[in-house]
Amino acid sequence: MRRPVDTYGDPGEPDCRSGGRYWWWLIASQPRRAAAGALLGSVWLVLMALTPYLLSRAIDDGLEPGDQAALAGWTGALLGLGVFNSWLSIMRHRTMTRLRMDANFRTVKVVIGQATRLGAALSRQTAAGEVVTIGVGDVQTISQSLTVVGPGVGAVVAYAVVAGMLLSVSLPLAAVVLLGVPVTAVLVGPLMGRLRGSETEYRERQGVLTARIGDLAGGLRVLNGLGGKGLFADGFRRDSQKLRAQGYRVGAVTSWIQALGVGLPTVFLAVVTWLAARLAAQGDITLGELVSVYGYVAVLVAPVAFMVECGYQISRGVVAARRVVRFLALEPMATGGTAVDAPAEPSVLHDPQSGVRVAPGRLTALVGARPAESAAVVDRLGRYAPSAATWGGVRLDGIALPQVRERILVADNEADLFAGTLRDLVSGRGDHDEEAVGRAVHAAVADDIVLGLPDGLDSAVDAQGRSLSGGQRQRVRLVRALLADPEVLLAVEPTSALDAHTEAAVAARLRAARSGRSTLVTTTSPLVLDRVDTVYYLVDGKVAAVGGHRELLDEEPGYRALVARDTDDTYDTDIDGADVNDTGVEGEGANDRDVDGAGTNDTDLDAEEALR
Repeated sequence: MRRPVDTYGDPGEPDCRSGGRYWWWLIASQPRRAAAGALLGSVWLVLMALTPYLLSRAIDDGLEPGDQAALAGWTGALLGLGVFNSWLSIMRHRTMTRLRMDANFRTVKVVIGQATRLGAALSRQTAAGEVVTIGVGDVQTISQSLTVVGPGVGAVVAYAVVAGMLLSVSLPLAAVVLLGVPVTAVLVGPLMGRLRGSETEYRERQGVLTARIGDLAGGLRVLNGLGGKGLFADGFRRDSQKLRAQGYRVGAVTSWIQALGVGLPTVFLAVVTWLAARLAAQGDITLGELVSVYGYVAVLVAPVAFMVECGYQISRGVVAARRVVRFLALEPMATGGTAVDAPAEPSVLHDPQSGVRVAPGRLTALVGARPAESAAVVDRLGRYAPSAATWGGVRLDGIALPQVRERILVADNEADLFAGTLRDLVSGRGDHDEEAVGRAVHAAVADDIVLGLPDGLDSAVDAQGRSLSGGQRQRVRLVRALLADPEVLLAVEPTSALDAHTEAAVAARLRAARSGRSTLVTTTSPLVLDRVDTVYYLVDGKVAAVGGHRELLDEEPGYRALVARDTDDTYDTDIDGADVNDTGVEGEGANDRDVDGAGTNDTDLDAEEALR
C-alpha cells in the first residue's frame, strides 16, 4: 500500500531563484511520482496510437481476404489493448492527482512557514490581499499546472512514435506530420508570451482588489458612520471594472490558445487524410494503410492538444510561482547583528524615542490623545517595529527573538480570534489546567461569557469571534493574554469596548492578576488609570509628564481634559461600593464605548456582581 501524501512533513528548501525554478523544484521534490506519471502518460498515448495499426491489420489480414481466424485474433487484440489502456489511464490520472496534491500541500506549507517566520513584519511588507490571492488562487494554479507532466511527456513520445509509423507507410505523410509541431509552436508561442504578461497583470489587480475587500469588510461600520461608504464603494467599483477588463484580455488570449490546440490538429487531420486518400487511389498504399493513416492522425489530435495545453498550464503556473517566490523572498526585521541573551532577571523596558519606561513588577499606563502614537510605542517596546528600545540596558533588537517573544507579549485589542472551542481559543499553544483557565476568566470578568454559552469553555466560537459581541471579544482576548502569563504584558486598549461597571472590575482584577509582573496598558479611561502605579502622558509621541493619575489631574491641564471627562473631575472607583462610575457625565456616559452597538452593558451584571 502506497504511503499517502504527508501533509505535515518537512516541505524541503524551495528554489526561489525564479518562478520557473520553483515550479521545477516541486517536480524534483517527488521524482518517482513524476517519472511514473511521465511513463504512464507515454505508454497510454503510444498504445492509443497503436490502435490504428491493429485496426489496419484486422482489415488487411482478416476482413479483406475473408480470414475469420485472423479477424478474430486482431479483434481480440484490439479489445485487450482497450482494456489495458483504460487501466493505464486510471493509473495515470491517479498518479497525476497525487503529484498535484503533493505540490499543493508543499506550497501551502512553505507559504504558511514564511508567514509564520515573518510574524508581525508580514503586514508591513505585503498587503493582506496578496497573501489571500496566493493562498486561494496561486497555490491551485501551480499545483494544477504540474498535472501536465504525464500527458506532456507522453504527447512528445506518442508524436514521435506516430511519425515513425507513418514513415513506414509514406515519407510525404510523415513529413507533413513532423512539420506540425514547429508550425504549432510558431503560431502559439507569441500567444504564450502575451498570456504571461496579461496573467501577471491580472494577478496583481486581483491582489489589490482582494485587499480592498478585506478593508471594506473590516471597516464598513466606521465608513458608514463617517459617510465614506459611497466613496469607498466607487473606488472598489472602478478597481473591479479594471480587473474585469483585464480578465477579458486574459480570456481572449486563452481562447485563442485553446482554439489553436483543437483547430491545428484538425487541419493536419484533413491534410494528411487528403494526401493518404490520393495515395490509396493511386495504389501506393493499401486500404488498411489508408484506414491506419486516418487513425494515426486522429490519434494525434490528443498529443498535439496536450502539447498546447502543457504550454498553457506551465505558463500560468510560472506566473503564479513568481508571486510565491516574491513572497518567500521577504525577510523579517533584522536582528541587528549577533543575537544575545535576554536579561536574566526582570528589567526595565525603555523606549528612548518616546521616553517611556516599563518598570519591573509595576502596572504602568500610557495615555495619549492619538491612539496611533501609543500603539507605536507598544510596537517598539514589543519589537514589532525598528527602534532603539532597550531591555535591561541591552538593545531589544539585539536579543534573540524567541526569547523576546517568550517573555514579552503584546496584546492587541484587535488580535485575531481563530475558530474553535473557547478553551482552545484562550489557551493558545499552552496546556493549562482548569484552575488556571478559571482564574484568567475571572480576572478578565468573562465569567458571564462562559456561563452564557451552551457548553461553557467547550462551546464552539466562530472565526474572529463573530458569534460574540464587541465587549465579549475584547474580554476573551484579555483572558488569552492573562493565561499566557508573560513576564512583560503590553496591552493596547484592553477595555475600550466595555461598559463602565465591567471596566472598573477589569481594572481592579488586572492589578491583582498581574501582581509582581510588568504590565503596560494604553488607555484614557479614568477607571483604569486610577488603578495603575505610574502614568505616562504623551504629547506628539513624547512623554510630557509622568506621575500618578490624581497627581497628573491636578498638574496637567491637557491630561485632565483628555481623561477626566467632566469639569468637576469627580469620580469614584472604590470597588467596595456600588457607586462604580460616579463621574458626573451627562449624556452617553463616561465609559459607554460598546463598539458593536449591542448595548451599553455587555455583561448584564449589576455593579456589585461585576465587582465581586
